[in-house]
Amino acid sequence: MRQLFAIAVFVFSLGTVQAAVQEEAVTYKDGNTVLKGFIVYDDAVKAKRPGIVVVHEWWGITKHVRDEARSLARQGYTAFVADMYGDGKTADDPKDAGALAGTIRKNPALMQSRFNAAKASLATHPTVDGARLGAAGFCFGGSVVLDMARAGADLKGVVAYHAGLGASGAAAATGKVKSRLLVLNGEADPLVKPEDIEAFKKEMSAAKVDLRFINYPNALHAYTNPEATEKGKRFNLPLAYHPEADKQSKAEAAKFFDAVLKR
Repeated sequence: MRQLFAIAVFVFSLGTVQAAVQEEAVTYKDGNTVLKGFIVYDDAVKAKRPGIVVVHEWWGITKHVRDEARSLARQGYTAFVADMYGDGKTADDPKDAGALAGTIRKNPALMQSRFNAAKASLATHPTVDGARLGAAGFCFGGSVVLDMARAGADLKGVVAYHAGLGASGAAAATGKVKSRLLVLNGEADPLVKPEDIEAFKKEMSAAKVDLRFINYPNALHAYTNPEATEKGKRFNLPLAYHPEADKQSKAEAAKFFDAVLKR
């Protein structure tokens, strides 16, 4: 009897272990450009769920952005880590990162096509309800998702963390922006100046965009990235991880996505 009980417990435990967050490499295309991203989901959830496109910092797809995707998967979403640069390119220093990011930021049409390729791949994944899509981006990626909202992307909600706020292409226009926006900024970030924030808020107000903007005191640029402090010191940049701002901003994002994608 004890042996049968032990076997039953083992089988149950095995099933529990197997039901977990899955991360799968995905190769997809934007025209002739090969892109290499990741799809992340919890296979314990059987029903179709909302999907979120996650856009990386200017360093490319790093451990940080993949960890963020895993966190979203644990919250009940399928997350798609988009490759904005092509072939999974990453950068180890600001010069290369700036060049890669600049190639996208200076070409709004290319930015949109790269984002839409990721969005289309996410929407057709078997775990996803394609009618409930959102986007989240960090630094460069935050600027990307804000520009996609400006461009009228069919997204329920967009979250931008420590993002540049200026438009790469056309500014937001009344009736074009379909997304609710949540912008989570570090108040001490010298890369996002008070006048930038004021101009951004005026732009969104004029376009009648549903926007919530939160400033976190004492938080610098890249405050959500645990690797930011070391990179800031190495490259003499105003980057630093801020655990409390990270925690608070993630809680706000969780509430926001729950409201716009799950209800």
